[in-house]
Amino acid sequence: MISCKRLQTPRRPLKKPSNNRPKDPVGVYCRVRPLTVGDACCVEVINSTTIQLHPPEGIKVNRNGEFKEMQYSFKEVFGAFTTQKELFNVVAQPLVEDLIHGKNGLLFTYGVTGSGKTHTMTGSPGDGGLLPRCLDMIFCSIGPFQAKRYVFKPDDKNAMEVQNEVDALLERQRRDAQPSATPRILSSRQRMDPEFADMITVPEHCKAEGVDEDSVYSLFVSYIEIYNNYLYDLLEEVPPDPIKPKWNNTATPVRNVEFIPPQSKNLREDSHHNMYVAGCTEVEVKSTEEAFEVFWKGQKKRRIANTTLNRESSRSHSVFIIKLAQAPLDADGDNVLQAKDQTVVSQLSLVDLAGSERTTRTKAEGSRLREAGNINQSLMTLRTCIEVLRENQMYGTNKMVPYRDSKLTHLFKNYFDGEGKVRMIVCVNPKADDYEESLLVMRFAEMTQEVEVARPVDKPICGLTPGRRYRNWAFKEELTRKLELRGGPIDGDPTFTEFLQSLAPLPSVELIDENDEHTLPRLIECLEEWQRARHLASEELKKIVNAIRGMFQDWNSNFSVKENCIQDQKEKLLEKDRIINGQKSEAERLEKKIKTLEYKIEILQKTANIYEEDKRTLQQELDQRDQKLHRELSDKRRMEQRMQGVVTDTKMKWEKECERRVQAKQLEMQNKLWVKDEKLKQLKAIVAESRVERPEKPARIPREKDQKVQNAPPVRLRHRRSRSAGGERWVDHKPVGSVEIDTVLQPHIPNAITVVVPNEKALAKCDKYILTHQELASDGEIETKLIKGEVFKTRGGGQSVQFTDVEKLKQESPAGTRKRRSSPSAPPSEGTTESEWTDVETRCSIAVEMKAGSSLGPGYQHHAQPKRRKP
Repeated sequence: MISCKRLQTPRRPLKKPSNNRPKDPVGVYCRVRPLTVGDACCVEVINSTTIQLHPPEGIKVNRNGEFKEMQYSFKEVFGAFTTQKELFNVVAQPLVEDLIHGKNGLLFTYGVTGSGKTHTMTGSPGDGGLLPRCLDMIFCSIGPFQAKRYVFKPDDKNAMEVQNEVDALLERQRRDAQPSATPRILSSRQRMDPEFADMITVPEHCKAEGVDEDSVYSLFVSYIEIYNNYLYDLLEEVPPDPIKPKWNNTATPVRNVEFIPPQSKNLREDSHHNMYVAGCTEVEVKSTEEAFEVFWKGQKKRRIANTTLNRESSRSHSVFIIKLAQAPLDADGDNVLQAKDQTVVSQLSLVDLAGSERTTRTKAEGSRLREAGNINQSLMTLRTCIEVLRENQMYGTNKMVPYRDSKLTHLFKNYFDGEGKVRMIVCVNPKADDYEESLLVMRFAEMTQEVEVARPVDKPICGLTPGRRYRNWAFKEELTRKLELRGGPIDGDPTFTEFLQSLAPLPSVELIDENDEHTLPRLIECLEEWQRARHLASEELKKIVNAIRGMFQDWNSNFSVKENCIQDQKEKLLEKDRIINGQKSEAERLEKKIKTLEYKIEILQKTANIYEEDKRTLQQELDQRDQKLHRELSDKRRMEQRMQGVVTDTKMKWEKECERRVQAKQLEMQNKLWVKDEKLKQLKAIVAESRVERPEKPARIPREKDQKVQNAPPVRLRHRRSRSAGGERWVDHKPVGSVEIDTVLQPHIPNAITVVVPNEKALAKCDKYILTHQELASDGEIETKLIKGEVFKTRGGGQSVQFTDVEKLKQESPAGTRKRRSSPSAPPSEGTTESEWTDVETRCSIAVEMKAGSSLGPGYQHHAQPKRRKP
């Protein structure tokens, strides 16, 4: 059993561009729009090829917040006062010359909305843009060589068919019978629409050089737009379908879904792998006025809207295609050669891209928001294709260019693959509000200049003799003159062509029903008239043939007379031929010498290229090593600075640590020495008190203030404040809960600061300190102690209080006076005072220190036990 294998459609080989073809970079030009009065400027033209962008206030370009001015270079920069003619001569005129010579071209304007793209392409009244100037140059160049209408006929497959004179005549008669389907032909400027009449008034008519005079030309125009990534024909007579919502099975529109877009055109690929819009209307035009009228007719259908940034903002990309068909004349120079391989079709695409915009600035909603999204998406796809092309060319990669992601890039992918020249005009609005958008446009333009496109291939040269058109014209003029001299056709008699044009067109041959008795008789009558015309034309042809025969006989008689002259001329020609042969041999010798020199020049050029490449390689290596050396030197300097900083920090740290340890050791030794001195002083005081006789203690008076002052031990000298400024000031520390005493003698302290809790601010303003302390005595009475001290500054920046005196305030009842003994083992004898009963009070020095910035209360510390600091 034979298994049937599924047949697969063979894959069509892709068209690979030749790598040997020379390439040219994409020509990118910049045009700066005049600044509106009252707007801030952010663009400055430096020279004819460079512009500079200044960031406006409030925009930070760098992360560190600094402003950075960026410069961008173009093939040429046109300032605000550049005329449309100057721009056309530099940018569009070479593309029109290539179009006439059979090469394709693409010119598109790019920029943010409101930057002047449509004005650059279309122009304004009295100042036509690039499009009308291109049309005027084409018709000024091919005007006398245009073919009659319908000699060239589009075949709906992006190619042209060449018809003979009879078929073209029949086509013209058929189209004339349908006036609604043919464009209006303008014969004078008075019949033009006044809305655009001033735009095509170009006083400076220019003409292309090198026009083939032995060819006939015919111009076709088409106008399409790309709206929401759909293709629409702007020249169709049928109005476009409106946007309709989707309907469900219940014959009601579905909510919250996308709308059905109108029926759009499709993109197709012809036999030469070129992209075209299938079913697009192509109108044959014969003058600048007629072509621009067709353009203006489609321009009125283009979708524009009023936005916040532009009163007439384009909501779609428009593409105006100028297609030029040309074919050579036959050997006689009379009729068009109907060989399809000799027909050349070239086209120039003028693209007005919609401006990129930010919805945050335009405040777009609904359909405007959807339009802006599709515009930005198509422009982003164009940018992506340019980036991939640039990467493939610069780094030798073979990434697939995403042309099919957008109708715009898919339509023009052949131009980037080497089917014609590509030119771009970047339009810039210099106002400061468009700075960020202009910055993105500049980056895209800078990247586009690095893409190279292969040069188009020249059209094949026809092998027929040049100058045959003018020879045919001269022959017809001579024939007409001879016929008039021999009594040929009299003025007023219809010629063959005029007679054919006077005939009525063929009627319709469509049978309406079986009883139709009028269609066939009309057709028979028309054919009989055509038969009579044919018979008349045959007779006319016979007359012309007889006249030509007579003329030939006259020429034969004159030929014998001229043969003698020709013989003399031959001898002279032979002499000249010998001279020419000598010159040819000399020319061949010079040509060989030139080829030898060219070969040597080529070898020297290759050697120079090799040396230049080695030089560039060595220079790059030298630059890399210089950069590496600079980096190492900068790293070394940074390391040295870092090490110096570390050494300095370590040195300062150890110096502080040594100083702190020395101070701590000195303080410890001073404290030990002071404790020993205090013990010695206390011992001396005890010995001295035992030898001194004590006086009797006076009797106590009731409610008498008992002021007993204890002599504080001497303290070491410390720094204290100057008292000359305002006298002594006291800090009166009265804790919370102190009880007011009803004594007659109340302590009065002038200029005192009363506090509940001692703080650094109060201690810093005073040089004396007093603490009120209350407690219940052994006899049940309240005893108040006033502990006094002096305030000193410490080395740590805080305040130190050293107590120097204690005063006791006590209230006693007259009947309940009791004596107090300090030691029960030694009772006092009669007649001794209380001081004799009391042991010697242990005197000590108490310091209160508060650190700077501390929020805690005072800390009490005995000098005999110094507080150690952490190392």
